[in-house]
Amino acid sequence: MRGRISIALVVLLATAACGGGGGTADDIAKTPPKQTGVPKNGGTAVVALTPGLSPNYIYPYPPASASGTVIARGQLWRSLYRPSGAGDQIVDTGPSLAELPVYSQDRKTVTIKMKSYKWSTGRPVTADDVVFSLDLLKAALAESPANWSFYTPGQFPDGISAKATAADTLSLTLDTAYNPSYLLSMLSLLYIMPSAEWNIARTGGPHLDFTQPRNAKAIYDYLTKESSDQKSFATNPLWQVVNGPFRLKAFDPTTGSFSLVANKAYSGPGEKRLDQVDFKAFTSAAAVLNQFKAGNLTVGTLDSGFISQVGALKTKGYNVYGAPAPARFDSLTINFKNTVNGFDKVIAQPYVRQALQRLIDQKGYIAGRGIYGGAGSENYSTAGADSPYPPAFGSTAPYAYDPEAARKLLTDHGWKVVPDGATTCEKPALCGSGIQQGQAFRFTLVSADTPKYVGARDVAFASAAKKLGIQVDLVTKSLNYMYANYGNSFAPAKANEWAMQDYGPLYLAAGYPSSNTVFNTDGSFNLGSYADPAADKLINASTFGADSKALSAEVTALGKDLPALFLPTPNTLVVWKNTLSGPGSSFQALLSSLYAPEQWYFHS
Repeated sequence: MRGRISIALVVLLATAACGGGGGTADDIAKTPPKQTGVPKNGGTAVVALTPGLSPNYIYPYPPASASGTVIARGQLWRSLYRPSGAGDQIVDTGPSLAELPVYSQDRKTVTIKMKSYKWSTGRPVTADDVVFSLDLLKAALAESPANWSFYTPGQFPDGISAKATAADTLSLTLDTAYNPSYLLSMLSLLYIMPSAEWNIARTGGPHLDFTQPRNAKAIYDYLTKESSDQKSFATNPLWQVVNGPFRLKAFDPTTGSFSLVANKAYSGPGEKRLDQVDFKAFTSAAAVLNQFKAGNLTVGTLDSGFISQVGALKTKGYNVYGAPAPARFDSLTINFKNTVNGFDKVIAQPYVRQALQRLIDQKGYIAGRGIYGGAGSENYSTAGADSPYPPAFGSTAPYAYDPEAARKLLTDHGWKVVPDGATTCEKPALCGSGIQQGQAFRFTLVSADTPKYVGARDVAFASAAKKLGIQVDLVTKSLNYMYANYGNSFAPAKANEWAMQDYGPLYLAAGYPSSNTVFNTDGSFNLGSYADPAADKLINASTFGADSKALSAEVTALGKDLPALFLPTPNTLVVWKNTLSGPGSSFQALLSSLYAPEQWYFHS
């Protein structure tokens, strides 16, 4: 049964939750404090996981049916290139497993040199391991295109052949040339797995030639089956063969909390001074805040709705740094296939989307004490804050907050606007194709139950819509439920359960925020079935072309056409004890949920 949100109650709770402690946006460090202190060996850091996203899988590429998140992503198994936590670069070359790719003149042959990394067994990480990982990813996609959320049929890894020309040299042959920046962003998502230890189809079984698709499928099926047994995560010998800085010590299937200890064979950056890192799962951001106040957490993030608590956290001995994450945008995702109340016909009209965007008071949301509390940035594009690929309109909103302009858009197109009543289509010839006379403007917006600013901003939007006679029925759901059920690309049967959804942030590839998979017609993460031939052409150009300006053109067009309604980007508050230190970049990366505890240390 759906839970209806009471507008008055949510506003009251949002305000109450922010009370006390003292703090404003001016109290938050705009850059991470410099690395400091004399390192002390040992100690256990306790890290708060993002509320509502408890891990339930360990194999790096879970099937779509897993409906959850992967444990310790990037800590047990590194991707070929470590994703960057900064907006001006795609990958972090230091902890990457390979040197940057070298391209042939036609961009169809790519040569990659492996670095001197080792598995926890002492065996070198080789080019064969990369071939193995790519073959297993292809096997997963052969079973279901939904088995990798970054996949678009016909694109990476389709049409790519991998061969180890030497133990430390990989050659990729591409049927179609890619934009080098886009391909690098895809390779940063390719987790490297142990080919010599995992190339089996049953426990104790023979080692198989994984380059044969039939064998790759059998291996993939075996590994994903083993990964479904949560009770054996910490004891199954398979999962102890790692190339990342840590290995799994313990996992709690009930809560999703887990503990890591150092992989002694890891040779990447970081001194591995910590004895252990405990990741704690939480169901709400408020619970995380309470544990910070109690002094029980070492590191974690909070949404900007808790800005008033900054003073209290500093008093407890914590550093607080805040900024919008690079390549992140927040939006109301639109479901163009929802037919309830004729929503699909209504929302297909560009003027309707423009009118709705003009009801979003980005400045007001940022300033609102119950929403962002002054800690946020306006954003009107898919590129996110401070992108090297900005839209042509810059920081000027194409459809700035203007309720009167929104009303005029509707009335000029045949709608009878009844403030605080029921707005209906009065002149179908003007309203748009398929919209009937008397059609009401009403739809369902599903809000994630965490972070708490999500519900607050959705209430504000619904309130503004009501003033123009647009009825927005607010429903709240858990993040995991939304991830499993609200996406036309993987759950089309649920299309009429949501007309819009707000699940918080969407992170594109830092350094190259292409909307490929997200807003192209066949994109696997195109949750709302947005389809526009012009947008497809621009996304293809940024994906396959060599023009460095192609991505800016894509970002500009999407900002104007509104495949989703853009919301301001809240600052993420990164919080850690001042007895813990490490490179500032390792804390900045937490804005993008990238953890580097191997670089942290306690000091006196």
